[in-house]
Amino acid sequence: MELVEPIRDIRKIEKMKKYLKGKSLRDYCLFVLGINSGLRVSDLLNLKVGDVEDESGKLKDRIRLTEQKTGKHKDFPISDTAAKALREYLDGVNDRTTADFLFPSRRKTGAISRIQAWRILNDAAEHSGLAKDAIGTHTMRKTFGYHAYKKGMDITIIQKLLNHSSPSVTLSYIGITKDDLDNVYLNLNL
Repeated sequence: MELVEPIRDIRKIEKMKKYLKGKSLRDYCLFVLGINSGLRVSDLLNLKVGDVEDESGKLKDRIRLTEQKTGKHKDFPISDTAAKALREYLDGVNDRTTADFLFPSRRKTGAISRIQAWRILNDAAEHSGLAKDAIGTHTMRKTFGYHAYKKGMDITIIQKLLNHSSPSVTLSYIGITKDDLDNVYLNLNL
């Protein structure tokens, strides 16, 4: 398995969002929810409409699920950006039920596959000027962690959100290297 990186440049995230939105609201919503939730792609793809919307069509405030990999319960609020993408996407989906997959395959026989999600992201990355070999489905999760860290969130909170064993694992996972940390000491000069 090749190492994938977070998308560090906000402009490239915006380019990917714009490209995906122009192609498919489903794919756009997958990306936006992915980078704003930190969920593993397996958990994203297993979401049902009922996980984000109630029977009356009202968007829920929170997503509650059991992670496939860890078996741990996850309960988190839906951000404004993700809610807007979900609403826009779901408003265009006719004849949906709460039991339907949120990100169905084109044939509606199940959710899109992990491979298809990878293809969607790689296509968008290529059209957005990102190095194709550094993008994968885990990029969304890493992007979430990276930008949370860069916005000043405590690394131990991000560690907990990503279910990592230690802060050092989380720092490595989101692409923060020892050199990045050393630069704080070298450039602060108070």
